[in-house]
Amino acid sequence: MIISQDLLRAEVARRIRDARPELAARTDLLSPAGLAAARQEIARAAAHPQVLTVCVLRSLDLPGWIRATCAFAHRIAPPAAAAWRRDFTRTVFLAGNSDNLGERFTFSHVADDGAAAWFGPARADDSTALRRLLKLFTAPAGLPAAPPTVVELPSDADADADADADADAGSGSGERAPAHHALHVATAGITLGDSLVHLNHLLSEAVLDGTLSPGDRLTIRQVPRLVGLEGPFTALRIDASAQHPDRLQAYAALTAEETHRA
Repeated sequence: MIISQDLLRAEVARRIRDARPELAARTDLLSPAGLAAARQEIARAAAHPQVLTVCVLRSLDLPGWIRATCAFAHRIAPPAAAAWRRDFTRTVFLAGNSDNLGERFTFSHVADDGAAAWFGPARADDSTALRRLLKLFTAPAGLPAAPPTVVELPSDADADADADADADAGSGSGERAPAHHALHVATAGITLGDSLVHLNHLLSEAVLDGTLSPGDRLTIRQVPRLVGLEGPFTALRIDASAQHPDRLQAYAALTAEETHRA
């Protein structure tokens, strides 16, 4: 299995069916025109989301952020996760220090090093004050080049002692043995800010789906483009191509690590 336009369209259609079945029921997602119309409707709705998450970034270490992102998603209770999925895990990234905001805002999760904190998922109105206070996190440069790096996701045993209820309610929990995945990240012509958006969607939804579970390991592999990458794929992040807006592009992917060792 290799990445093709047919595969990308099928995966986008599946994501729409899972998140918005009523939209899928009145749109022919199997046709390019119908899928394009559905994506345009989703893009218009994204300007006024009902439910979103805010991620406040003080600094960014990609492996640490990936680990904390998965920990955050694992703690989301199923009702909140379902509502967030309907808005396609919409997340706003802001530049700031959560240590200075604790008296005004209650964060759902804070990274171990305090470099990132998450508010939500919640009604968009609930984060209006936070979004007005801080500026958007913008990073026009690309991801810093890095060799393959292994990240181990927090296990259930790593959860705080007072978070038992959150762990029980987390929608990504499972009983299987820890797995080792490869996380392929496209970098050519993609800013750091856009990479975070793509990775956030991929990782959060993989956790909510149970594809990623506590204790799993991820080998981060940066590549210019995912064209030619062989599957099977356990998750894909897909969006329009910046160079060819009428075509789809894979920006990140999860595969089984043992099938992609150097």
